Amino acid sequence: MSEPGFQVIARRWRPRCFDELVGQEHIVRTLRNALETKRMAHAYLFIGPRGTGKTTTARILAKALNCAGGPKPDFSLEDPVCLAIEKGNCLDVVEIDAASNRGIEDAKRIRDECQYAPSNCPFKVFIIDEVHQLSKDAFNALLKTLEEPPPWVKFILATTEADKILPTITSRCQRLEFHPISEEVIAAQLARIVKADGVTADQHALTAIARLASGGMRDSQSILDQVISFSGKKITEADVLSIYGLASVQQVTDLCHGIATCDGKKVLALCDAFHVEGRDLLRVLADLQVRVRAATLDSVRSSGTSAQLGAPLATEQLVRLLECLQEGENGIRQGLSPRANFEVTLLKAIEQSRSRSIDLLIKDIAAAAAGLPREPGQKKIRTTAAAPAAPESASPAPVATAPVALPTPSRVVDVPIEDSGILEDSLPPLDVEAAEAEASHSDRRADFVFPEAALASLPVAEVGKTAFPGEKEFVEAVNALPPGLKDKLKDTIGADFTALRPIPAGKLRRPL
Repeated sequence: MSEPGFQVIARRWRPRCFDELVGQEHIVRTLRNALETKRMAHAYLFIGPRGTGKTTTARILAKALNCAGGPKPDFSLEDPVCLAIEKGNCLDVVEIDAASNRGIEDAKRIRDECQYAPSNCPFKVFIIDEVHQLSKDAFNALLKTLEEPPPWVKFILATTEADKILPTITSRCQRLEFHPISEEVIAAQLARIVKADGVTADQHALTAIARLASGGMRDSQSILDQVISFSGKKITEADVLSIYGLASVQQVTDLCHGIATCDGKKVLALCDAFHVEGRDLLRVLADLQVRVRAATLDSVRSSGTSAQLGAPLATEQLVRLLECLQEGENGIRQGLSPRANFEVTLLKAIEQSRSRSIDLLIKDIAAAAAGLPREPGQKKIRTTAAAPAAPESASPAPVATAPVALPTPSRVVDVPIEDSGILEDSLPPLDVEAAEAEASHSDRRADFVFPEAALASLPVAEVGKTAFPGEKEFVEAVNALPPGLKDKLKDTIGADFTALRPIPAGKLRRPL
């Protein structure tokens, strides 16, 4: 049995004035300025997730309107009217729960009460909570009153589902949107609460509670009450994790590292640990998505790669990884075996972190071709491609064992051809970047794991007299690629990799 007069944290720490509101600075600024400049609207619509302060702000606004010397944003908390509003004893401030008063008769009652002037206050304030639950007939009954109420009437409507409110109602109100409160702000507020209540809590525990709250201050305070009941005067992260089935920060970090480094054994070992400890797999997946999203944003803002997960991953790989994790949510939520679906999702994520798109493969093939040597006396075509030009050696002697490098930025590539009567200036330059852009807009796409070993082991062959330099080895490397890739490259580039010989000038239809 709770002790007499005991109140839960959510009620004891409910803000009483604008200065105590946390995480909704844009709302506070708007209402303060409206009160100071006497530009108060007759109807407000408060929209936002649960527990973000909509009803609390409505009560504070009612105090500011009806306080002594008001309307004004700064009022005395000991004002009799303000105390009556807090206790729910003020006759001129009416709070209505639309979930249980949703019919047309209830709307007509509100309409009739608006005709009577307030008894003790300057304004009669109607606070309608969960207003989206009013019936269509009830909404229509309020339309005229909501548009042109008496000068002493103010409406404050609060809802979590704005899409269920008739547009005719929304258009008659000033719309203020409450945002989910950040984890940092929630954790800071919880730290003030536990300090005032004489409770010791480590920062990781408060951060875990903030994660559970999903942007709602009231939810975080309710969770804190439960954790205090479990732990007593000292709260640890382990207590929070054990109650709500969360994974620790270190476990999520290890899981990210296992995926980024393609360590399947490590990932499966962590899955076994989650099962033994009774962790909520959906929450673990959500925490993992938060990490991958942060790494993706870091990759976009930097040079196209990020090592936040424990190993360098390109933006494309991170996006594929994030999509894979999002697709796995339904399988875990609806599948017959959440554990099996969770493991499969993570193993798929490992494969996605290694996959490459067809566009990047085309660039890599072009880079490999640029690394082939050129026979003395051969003409060259200057093309704009995504690879740097290989430095010309003084001797044409090839190195049979050196692998071809796979460089990346856009540079000029020298592609050798034999002297077959084609003058260097007679051919238009080949814009490889344009060709790659055309390929990227093609509907034909294929995802696969890039066989880097095939190009990395490409040798530089001895220069022949009649054949394209390195033709045999290059063809062998291309033939080692997956069939789908080989066909895609043929269609995209318009060349047959089995016949990479110079074409006479009279038969040349497009530059290779």
